[in-house]
Amino acid sequence: MTTMTAASDRIDALHAAHSASLLRFLTRLTHGERQTAEDLVQETMLRAWRHVDTLPTDPDSERRWLFTVARRLFIDVIRSRQSRPAETPVFDMDWVSSAEDTVDVAIATQSILTAFDQLSDVQRGVLSDLHFRGEAPRDLARRLRVPLGTVKSRAHYALRALRNGMEATG
Repeated sequence: MTTMTAASDRIDALHAAHSASLLRFLTRLTHGERQTAEDLVQETMLRAWRHVDTLPTDPDSERRWLFTVARRLFIDVIRSRQSRPAETPVFDMDWVSSAEDTVDVAIATQSILTAFDQLSDVQRGVLSDLHFRGEAPRDLARRLRVPLGTVKSRAHYALRALRNGMEATG
């Protein structure tokens, strides 16, 4: 048996023995982001492949090695997400205007734009995601990693603030 075949067999055995438990572990760490968890399992196995000559041979030690690598990769993902600046949505608010170009429509449009600009970033974000982009509340909660009730609450208070802002401008 060649060295490459032995290495391949070792990685196949590691994958068969530990991939399911690694996937469960990483799925919990990623709060159910299965795609991210699968990517991390794949990267963990790639690291094992790269270090196949130095991997522990004891089953408990190789399991600890794999889980340590997986946890460190997860930490790297979290750090990279935190180091990127938050995305700022860019919206073309021209949709507010209508075919009727009356003074009343212009005032209403300006009232909406002014009130929207006065919302906090969180309020603007949740309204933008839910109403402009049409994102489902459950999907938004999953993406933001907050409970569904938090998204609904933010949307409620954002709409209330928008209404109050519009009333204040007349």
